[in-house]
Amino acid sequence: MEARQQISKSRVLKVESGESWESFMAQAKSQGSIVFVHFSASWCVPSLAMNSYVEELAMNYQDILFLLVDVDEVKEVASKMEVKAMPTFIIIKDGTPVDKMVGANPEEIKRRIEALVHPSI
Repeated sequence: MEARQQISKSRVLKVESGESWESFMAQAKSQGSIVFVHFSASWCVPSLAMNSYVEELAMNYQDILFLLVDVDEVKEVASKMEVKAMPTFIIIKDGTPVDKMVGANPEEIKRRIEALVHPSI
């Protein structure tokens, strides 16, 4: 049972409110962390299909803060970030969005993360 709980512990943190969003952003900015945000919706099959892939990315890129925002639960954050379709992925560096991808494209997402983490490659 103990090992099973370890496996199910997510490295992708869920944003529960506008306040938790602001807290995550402030923390990331003060630590100089890159933030990867997956904007999703419970009714959007492509978004749900990307959850395991984003979890895998979070395991491989442990210096990046991975967040999940349900657009129906935290509308103010989705609106502020101008999210109009799901899934949308936004990469934030130093408090500023530096990349935005719309649609479930795992290879492109990984390529863009790699370009930020290893800019010389």
